[in-house]
Amino acid sequence: MDKEHVKGAYDKTKGAVKDTIGKMTGDKKRQAEGKVDKAKGSAHQAVGDIKDAARKASEHD
Repeated sequence: MDKEHVKGAYDKTKGAVKDTIGKMTGDKKRQAEGKVDKAKGSAHQAVGDIKDAARKASEHD
């Protein structure tokens, strides 16, 4: 697991918390921030997956 995966997991968790708090309190701005954070987390994890795939491909050469 590289730093992209860690950052992605952190952002997704932070986003889920913000989204939940926003839903519970009716705070649409916080809920939207949570959704953005979750999307950023997914993007970081996708980058991490690409890096992992590239590393594995170079190991097999």
